[in-house]
Amino acid sequence: MSYQAQQFIRTFEEHTPHLGERVFIDPSAIVIGDVSIGDDSSIWPNTTVRGDMHRIRIGARSSIQDNSVLHITHAGPYNPEGYPLSIGDEVTVAHSVTLHGCTIGSRVLIGMGSIVMDGAVIEDNVVVGANSLVPPGKKLASGWLYVGSPAKPVRELSEGESKYFSYSAANYAKLKDRHIAALSR
Repeated sequence: MSYQAQQFIRTFEEHTPHLGERVFIDPSAIVIGDVSIGDDSSIWPNTTVRGDMHRIRIGARSSIQDNSVLHITHAGPYNPEGYPLSIGDEVTVAHSVTLHGCTIGSRVLIGMGSIVMDGAVIEDNVVVGANSLVPPGKKLASGWLYVGSPAKPVRELSEGESKYFSYSAANYAKLKDRHIAALSR
């Protein structure tokens, strides 16, 4: 990568983030520690991805947008296994989202300002509406729109909404390529 994404990643102890092919990390973002980011994914301005006490895995063609915070829960006496953070493929994480020690499937949209807590599981093909709270340990089933605090199922997703996941992923993959080109000049 000619825009030198390496300057936006930081080793912590023995863990250095691993970036797939064509990953974009905005110069104002930081990626720390035991983090792996899949091909064609993007980390947007002022986002923190901090894998300092457990692992964070982000799949391919996923977009983590501005001001989001991604962290984990360490293993300890109150939680012997801890909670890593796992994000599947073609996931769009909107602005100012907090993901903490949770599991996000593939083809998921998490709306602006949402919070997903420790041990929560969001299955594939889910929309979480803006400013929703997914409490610790909650499981969101595939094919539904969830909103509120705490998040509750509102309705099943339409066919058009289900197709939007891949569209959004492709759109952000193209946009991050434009940002890489602009920063390479």
